[in-house]
Amino acid sequence: MSVPLPVYLDNHATTRCDPAALEAMWPWFSEDYGNAASRSHALGLRARSATEAARASIASWLGASPKGVIFTSGATEANNLAILGLARAAAGRPRHVITVATEHKAVLEPVEALAREGVEVTVLPVAPDGRIEPGDVVAALRPHTLLVSIMRVNNEIGTIQPLAEVAEACRARGVRIHTDAAQSAYVPTELGALGVDLISVSSHKIYGPKGIGALVMARGRPRMQLEPLLHGGGHERGLRPGTLPVPLIVGFGVAARLLEQGLGTEPTRIAGLRDRLLEGLTTRLDGITIHGTQAARSPNNLNLSFEGVEAEALLMSLRADVALSTSSACSSESLQPSHVLRALYPDASQRAALSGSIRFGIGRFNTGAEIEHVIDAVSTRVTELRAMASLYEP
Repeated sequence: MSVPLPVYLDNHATTRCDPAALEAMWPWFSEDYGNAASRSHALGLRARSATEAARASIASWLGASPKGVIFTSGATEANNLAILGLARAAAGRPRHVITVATEHKAVLEPVEALAREGVEVTVLPVAPDGRIEPGDVVAALRPHTLLVSIMRVNNEIGTIQPLAEVAEACRARGVRIHTDAAQSAYVPTELGALGVDLISVSSHKIYGPKGIGALVMARGRPRMQLEPLLHGGGHERGLRPGTLPVPLIVGFGVAARLLEQGLGTEPTRIAGLRDRLLEGLTTRLDGITIHGTQAARSPNNLNLSFEGVEAEALLMSLRADVALSTSSACSSESLQPSHVLRALYPDASQRAALSGSIRFGIGRFNTGAEIEHVIDAVSTRVTELRAMASLYEP
């Protein structure tokens, strides 16, 4: 059975906007185009009502109060607002922030900025399976620890972190905990169950439009004081000024509602596709390394290296057949493993054995026929590349 090419398996980078979200957005571009902050006429009031309905849908998905949903341009801005905002609001007293070596750059770089401002920073290592040890977090806590930031699901290797255990220790000491949950579409992400204070999410990772996300605060906790990153109006409880993008917010709300409704069946279906992909590849190929734990991995993620094959070469040979990404950073002169792989394999000899990894991201619109095509295409290209490499061996 033929499938449209290329097969899209880069759903960690971005997802296709769900048709229902797209349809819901259109009227807010052309018919109901009012500013949600304009309360003196019907167009503005309708826009405000639409944004509040979306806010409620996002809050329901995450187990939060609608008042705790602060719209941002995406998870990157939400991470910055949480980390920089909390630390800068506490300026003038000793401050300590803890994070993890495998975090997204949208967390690591704000933390680095705080270090330049004089904030004490601890970056914890991970175990070989990519998981943080809760005991390591507890051991790193200090009397002046202000914040712990640990992502819910790693964007490269799909590792699900044990946030509930970490959060329990943090709460007992009055330490705030934040999580970047941009990649958490298919794992439980309810704030109360996780015990976190702040969570960052992004619409385009859950089949909504690009350009909109949120920082969400847990309900029932002492109110947090955040220093805004931007100034120029009282929007979003004074934390994020600027005219709200009503169409994007509407689409985000629909995407959140659809995701919540599908949590009973969609993760299982996607995990089945992921497992079939792994089974098919390992049946046809040897020399495959799986990066990260299989026991605590997001259902939509698979991260593999193929012995003797450079990741970039494999991607180039596949680009007409399969849309994938590599977690290796490409410099002008050489391929270097990503900071996530370096954290998993701190020994230089281990890293030298890696040719780079390929990230397979499976999503809502992928089918079994597509997975079979990917198995065949990847197996064929890996075999061909290995054969070519053998011709040049001394």
